Amino acid sequence: MDNSIGKRLEQYTVKRPQEVLLVSISIADDQDKIAVFKGFSSSLMQSTAFDPDVPVLPDEAKIISIDRIASPYNPESPRYIQQGISWEAMEALLLEVGI
Repeated sequence: MDNSIGKRLEQYTVKRPQEVLLVSISIADDQDKIAVFKGFSSSLMQSTAFDPDVPVLPDEAKIISIDRIASPYNPESPRYIQQGISWEAMEALLLEVGI
């Protein structure tokens, strides 16, 4: 099993399909926001590769924060479950669901 951060977050949303994760990251000097839902990731600020083997969340990315949002995601009126989660706190949630 791939233990990259992106794959672990995708697996989390497979196990919790009622949640959408919005992940704020920085890579070098660029920032991005990635939506993770039902096992798939998509950039909300940049183009996403068509090839599913190209990671949307590269391992060198620094996670700034993660928001847990109730599905379905409506960007104009998101229903937050939890906001501003650190990677350390998210790791605890991943362990809770066995990832």
